[in-house]
Amino acid sequence: MTDLSTDARLTGPRLAACPACDVAPLAARQAASARAQPRGDVILSLPTIHCAACIADVERALKAMPGVRSARVNLTLRRVTIDAPGMEAEALIPVLDAAGYEAHELDPGALSATAADRQGRDILMRIGVAGFAMMNVMILAVSVWSGAEDATRDLFHWIQAAIALPTIAFSGQPFFKSAWRALRAGRLNMDVPISLALILASGISLYETWQGGDTAWFDGVVMLCFFLLIGRYLDYRSRAVARSAAEELTALEVPRATRLEGGAEAVVPVAELGPGDLILVRPGGRIPADGTVAEGMSEVDRSLLTGETIPVVAGPGMALSAGEVNLTGPLTLRVSTAGRDTTLSRLTELVASAESARTRYTTLAERASRLYAPVVHLVAFTTFLGWLAGTGDVRLAINIAAAVLIITCPCALGLAVPAVVTVASGRLFRRGLLIKDGTALERLAEARVAVFDKTGTLTLGTPRLADPEALPEAARPVARALAGASSHPLSRALAAALGDVVPAPVEELREVPGRGVEGFWQGRRVRLGRADWLGVEDEGHEQASWLSLGQGVPIRLAFHDSLRPGAEEAVAGLRAAGMRVILLSGDGPGPVGDIAARLGIAEWQAGIDPEGKAAVIRRLQAEGAGSVLMVGDGLNDTVALAAADVAISPASALDAARAASDIVLIGRDLAPVADGVTTARASRNRIRENFGISFGYNIIAVPIAILGFATPLMAALAMSLSSITVTLNALRLR
Repeated sequence: MTDLSTDARLTGPRLAACPACDVAPLAARQAASARAQPRGDVILSLPTIHCAACIADVERALKAMPGVRSARVNLTLRRVTIDAPGMEAEALIPVLDAAGYEAHELDPGALSATAADRQGRDILMRIGVAGFAMMNVMILAVSVWSGAEDATRDLFHWIQAAIALPTIAFSGQPFFKSAWRALRAGRLNMDVPISLALILASGISLYETWQGGDTAWFDGVVMLCFFLLIGRYLDYRSRAVARSAAEELTALEVPRATRLEGGAEAVVPVAELGPGDLILVRPGGRIPADGTVAEGMSEVDRSLLTGETIPVVAGPGMALSAGEVNLTGPLTLRVSTAGRDTTLSRLTELVASAESARTRYTTLAERASRLYAPVVHLVAFTTFLGWLAGTGDVRLAINIAAAVLIITCPCALGLAVPAVVTVASGRLFRRGLLIKDGTALERLAEARVAVFDKTGTLTLGTPRLADPEALPEAARPVARALAGASSHPLSRALAAALGDVVPAPVEELREVPGRGVEGFWQGRRVRLGRADWLGVEDEGHEQASWLSLGQGVPIRLAFHDSLRPGAEEAVAGLRAAGMRVILLSGDGPGPVGDIAARLGIAEWQAGIDPEGKAAVIRRLQAEGAGSVLMVGDGLNDTVALAAADVAISPASALDAARAASDIVLIGRDLAPVADGVTTARASRNRIRENFGISFGYNIIAVPIAILGFATPLMAALAMSLSSITVTLNALRLR
């Protein structure tokens, strides 16, 4: 059964989706997981599905597996829930990969911690109440405008009051609460004049109704509240869309470890590990904590931590760090540091320090509001005093002062940024970029330098055979047989390149952890693996494996990393936008120079550590090169991501990298990065236009209100017109 329902918390297509990606702390995630009741379901994220045909393909592929009782895809959330008792995600993901769909495991415990979007529903409910009341009050107001007099007019006014006053008291609470908090703290914010305008206009209208006056402005007050709430909701959505996405991104990494207790294995949350614990890390598993190898030999992929793509040999006594991946053999690790003392936690502290520069950045709307609130109060109060002194009529002076407050109410100002951000975020989300931070678009628009990591960012971190023709035809069946018996990345790449070749009948195949794979063919020992294992010297800089057929000189097989889809388009697009592009990598000069040449990147540095990347970014900023955009995915990139003015990381990145980034790249295609820059620049222009519209409107409208030519109703109508104009201008981004 397919679920196409729309969750009230989410809009648009979903990845393990984006919030403001406030990534939940590990301990909180595990606490949530502990509280969750076990369901037995496996939940997978499907970032690349987009239509009903994708749903059918995914469900058909999963249901064809023995042991799968049902599979239910939710297109809105881009995830599938699989009822398969006793099965693990590791057995299901390859099935979807073979069907052409990228899949990632989601932690049900972390997802269960995602609370209902109460704030969003609350604002929507208040908008609904205000809108319904506005329509009814306007109907009654039309009757008064049409000439109702005396008792009939008073009756209609009292009915309007009965509808409007409870509506304002209920729907205006977001403004009243915010204004009260600001006043208690001894400061002003944009909600103070809003609340004052709502209260004053309601009070004046009630007084006029009590005195049997000709006019009351309940319709204008409710309309004002309605449009203000719409602006508040748009502002909320521009942040909330990514907030739930972050919880799903957090759920991508299931925080479990296999601890050895008295010879028995026990799967425990990583938070329960302590120094001295023995943990088992099987081939293909990620190291869950810092420690030293107690038993076993293997090769370890450190690309996420250092950017180095060539695996290193790991044996007893070698120190390993959390985040590295065990490749070929089982390892027993003695934990040295866990929790807050791990390499990841130390990097997190550096990230927090580097991010302090970003927290000083405020949006244009926030900067404008600092000037707006005191000026509005001063103008309204001066208007009241002026009319009171000139006429001696308190009622008239209050009416005109209220009109000034309403006509200057920051609907257009409040909508100027969120309306644009909402439209731009939706556009980028459809292209594959999830905006996490409210100021990210403005900072991205100012970027003049783009710094890229290599492994996992410009490349997929998956090697491919550089020159298949270099492998003699007669050696291919043997190479295919040996490669098929190993889980090493280079062996898998070789097997993929020789996929059509029939394997030779190699006997006694076995993998030697940290060395390679060997067997017997036609009575000769044949090997595929490291150069030193085969007794040869390898002076090449690229990744390579060696093939020995038991006689003759071993054959060198060079590999290149696969470019991420859209990498060429992203680099070309950024350069076309006038940006300077730089490549920084912890990998060796050979692989880095090769990727730089393939992408046309003239500036690159190899063998650079995490703090070195951040130092380069700080130097660029100090030299006046302009704002820096950093695109990276590994633990080695987190400090640089935080130090940059704006940061982008792929959804496949580690939690630390996603937490340090402002924008998350959904899916594998890197091309949307360039589109993000152009959209951000267009958004900045729309925001400036909206501010121009807002201030231009105030320059014209405020003097009219001060001179007494605008009633509170006219002020509300004028304010609504300016808000609609700002919104329509924002929609041009689509």
